[in-house]
Amino acid sequence: MTTKTYPVTGMTCAACAAAVKRAVSRLEGVETSEVNIATEKMDVVYDEARLSFDTIKKAVEDAGYGLVDEPRTKKVELMVEGMTCAACSAAVERVTKRLDGVADAQVNLTTGRGVFEYDPSKVKLSELKAAIEDAGYTPRDIEGEKTRDFEQERRARELRNMRNRLITAAVFAAPVLYIAMSHMFPGLHIPIPQFMSPQAHPLVFALVQLFLTIPVIIAGSRFFTRGFKTLFKGAPNMDTLVAIGTGSAFLYSLFATVRVYLGDEMFAMSLYFESAAVVITLVMLGKYLEAASKGKTSDAIKKLLQLRPTTATVEKDGRELEVPLDEVSVGDIVVVRPGAAFPVDGVVVDGVTTADESMLTGESLPVDKQPGSEVTGGSINGEGLVRFKATRVGGDTALSKIIRLVEDAQGKKAPIAKLADVVSGWFVPVVLGIAVVAAVAWALGGKDFNFVLTIFVSVLVIACPCALGLATPTAIMVGTGKGAELGILIKGGEALETTHKIDTVVLDKTGTITEGKPRLTDIRLYGAYDEAGALALAASSERGSEHPIARAIVEDAETRGLDLTKPESFKAVPGRGIDALVGGVRVLAGNLKLMRENNIDTAAADRDAEALSGAGRTLMYIAAGGQLMALMAASDTVKPSSRAAIERLKKLGIQVWMITGDNKATAQAIAGEVGVDNVLSDVLPQDKAGEVKRLQEAGRKVAMVGDGINDAPALVQADVGLAIGTGTDVAVESADVVLMRGDLNEVPAAVALSRATIRNIRQNLFWAFIYNTIGIPFAAGVVYLFGGPLLSPIFAGAAMAFSSVSVVTNALRLKRFKVRQ
Repeated sequence: MTTKTYPVTGMTCAACAAAVKRAVSRLEGVETSEVNIATEKMDVVYDEARLSFDTIKKAVEDAGYGLVDEPRTKKVELMVEGMTCAACSAAVERVTKRLDGVADAQVNLTTGRGVFEYDPSKVKLSELKAAIEDAGYTPRDIEGEKTRDFEQERRARELRNMRNRLITAAVFAAPVLYIAMSHMFPGLHIPIPQFMSPQAHPLVFALVQLFLTIPVIIAGSRFFTRGFKTLFKGAPNMDTLVAIGTGSAFLYSLFATVRVYLGDEMFAMSLYFESAAVVITLVMLGKYLEAASKGKTSDAIKKLLQLRPTTATVEKDGRELEVPLDEVSVGDIVVVRPGAAFPVDGVVVDGVTTADESMLTGESLPVDKQPGSEVTGGSINGEGLVRFKATRVGGDTALSKIIRLVEDAQGKKAPIAKLADVVSGWFVPVVLGIAVVAAVAWALGGKDFNFVLTIFVSVLVIACPCALGLATPTAIMVGTGKGAELGILIKGGEALETTHKIDTVVLDKTGTITEGKPRLTDIRLYGAYDEAGALALAASSERGSEHPIARAIVEDAETRGLDLTKPESFKAVPGRGIDALVGGVRVLAGNLKLMRENNIDTAAADRDAEALSGAGRTLMYIAAGGQLMALMAASDTVKPSSRAAIERLKKLGIQVWMITGDNKATAQAIAGEVGVDNVLSDVLPQDKAGEVKRLQEAGRKVAMVGDGINDAPALVQADVGLAIGTGTDVAVESADVVLMRGDLNEVPAAVALSRATIRNIRQNLFWAFIYNTIGIPFAAGVVYLFGGPLLSPIFAGAAMAFSSVSVVTNALRLKRFKVRQ
């Protein structure tokens, strides 16, 4: 099965998204399809052997919409120096078009520039430049490679088109409304020229409105083309409601104009041109504001994209060359000057500086960098000039992964959206039915045609499935984007929604509550070895271990300059320690369980063990030749933010647990230091997931916070897994939320952001449901039945435009979310 994401064009409301999903899901070979109205994209999982893109595209087009295949080519604009005549520009075009992978080349002699479209998988930009140079000309970059994001360009073009159409509609709708108001509100005595007075010249009065309304109908033609196309396909959408409503008003007004022409001047008082023109204009205004606001919901991704420089300075053969970002390869030596952005990920080889990583991690303080330090593409270099070796480029960089993760998250729906999706699928047909039933009922009640038409048009125009469809995805887009700004990467709507329900947080001790870098503090001896000999033997046996305490022992021995030997054999005993052979001596290093399982007498160390554990030390027993040799203790520094973060979690009403493999005394000491009341000690790595499950079985909604490979099963088992971003890739991949700074304060921040986002979604859904629940009966004349006013189609259109804009605007309030300390 293949998973692809395609932009969908022509969608205006949730009913459109439901229709596209329905059309694609019916295809043989499609496993699942999800359509997001906010991002205007479709995720489809299908079998490429049974189904092609063209088949999917045809199904979407048959439903009345469009499907855009992501472009396989890139465009680059280059300055071409040395051209003197038309033959020169033709030569450049000719030599570049010969290259396999160049789709198009257009060179302008007057400007000295060329635009080249090429497939990066077949031909490199450097090869294209080399071909130009071989032809006798000099290619130069124009502010680096001007490759534009296809999707952003399409949306910008669409927004410009919407604005131009809106301006056209408004220019012609305003005079129609002014003219119509003269007879709608005769008491206002609105002046209009005598030659178009409805009393003196009713035909001119009607024809002027007709000719002014036609440009508005043309400007809003999409409502009619899309609306009727989807209606005939059996999947009506919001465009259908607008098209039928305004179309009915326009056609009746056209009929009335004909009657006026035939001499029935009373029909001059029964024109609805202003309803058609103004409603179309108001709906277009609403759609334009909605589209502009939706663009703001993805500001977080735009900011991340802007962090990437377009070029990099690469050192080759002692020379510095400025090359496009795509040309940087793993292993290249890249030079970064003060104030410039690091173009890709790498390791510093020369120079000392600081880096501003705030846009990636949310951490405002600059981070020191020296030879051996890792740097991240997109971070800003401080005062120093540095050279670094590229280790990750292109889509493998941390920034690219963050952007991809945020984009994926913004496209995933939350479970809370399911009800709105179901309602949206049936909404338009139901509204059409209500409009017909209401119109027929009032007609049977003896009302004239004008009254019945007003009811029919008002019901169709006031109904707003858009508000329902946008309620959830817009809030999720803004919420996940805000999280990215704060260094909290949330992997989708479901993770965001589940996080707000969390009532229990389980914190792994090492690397989460503590720094994860313990140092050796104590050595107690019980055998024939002196301290140096015991430490050398222990360190030699531990050289193959990844355990933090083992690393602390090895580092201490190396600091003292002790000679370490390579063990003849080495075996890790999960959850216990290691079993090694060093210089012919069998060495056991690990916890008390390892000693007991190998019948090592540890009685001599009991008093020391109790005292060191009580002081919060982590213990490691060392046995050599079947006898206890030493007890070594290490201390791991508690992160400065841990205690405050745990206090904040408690204030949010969350129960906090600490899970560790340490013995009870050591665990209780650390827990007491940071304010954790519930401790799970002596837990083997493979048992962490079981402890999480036990809490879940007790009815708790559990979040697990960890950073190591051994935390991955527990992260998956938990309702929400939160990985410390400075931890292992396995932990990060297993988690639902990634905390980029490695700061425990991000855990309560993630919970608070989730709660704020879900609260925002509920507000949006409440408004969308209430608006339609009250608005549709009002438009159908229920309030009029009890002596209230009759709703004009114009006010109905204004209300509909306001409803969808208000939902998006409310979602944008999340951008102001701040973490409370």
